[in-house]
Amino acid sequence: MPLSVEQALANFSQRYVEAWKAQHDCLPINEELVGLASPCIEETRDLEISWQPIVRDEAIRLHNIEQGIELDLHDDFHAFYGTQYSADMTAKFEDMNIELLQVWSDEDLERLQGNMLGHLVMQRRLKLVPTLFVAVTDDEMEVVSICNQSGEVILERVGTKNRTVLAANMAEFLNKLEPVIAA
Repeated sequence: MPLSVEQALANFSQRYVEAWKAQHDCLPINEELVGLASPCIEETRDLEISWQPIVRDEAIRLHNIEQGIELDLHDDFHAFYGTQYSADMTAKFEDMNIELLQVWSDEDLERLQGNMLGHLVMQRRLKLVPTLFVAVTDDEMEVVSICNQSGEVILERVGTKNRTVLAANMAEFLNKLEPVIAA
């Protein structure tokens, strides 16, 4: 039986934390998230926090977006953003560097929903097939997204029809990711 998105995300998150520990001998550290509350925080120091992904007590669905745009969103999207709290995680997909976007807190979830709604409204205006972003790339005009119709994970040029299929689904995409840990 193929892995679920939830399990593939948990597996990647574990690989990420293990890779960080192997390189730095501690939990992942972040300086940008200091002062922002999250269940992920393990320790706060003056200029940095240590953190680890935390599975939500109960998975959620992002109905606010669906209601705001009157569109049912792909189940992989709900599974990806609705099952854990985490800081964003850097990775490599084949030869492409990405930053896997995550939900740090419930407040961050609200921000994500607003951004996703704006993304979907723009796509509707441009008459594009709706996509749901899950990662950013080194090129600020390209994002990794879930195609809302097919469930394929694609690399898309924002605001255009330029799309390249990266994986058949989100679980497959997550399984192919390799953690990238900064020195």
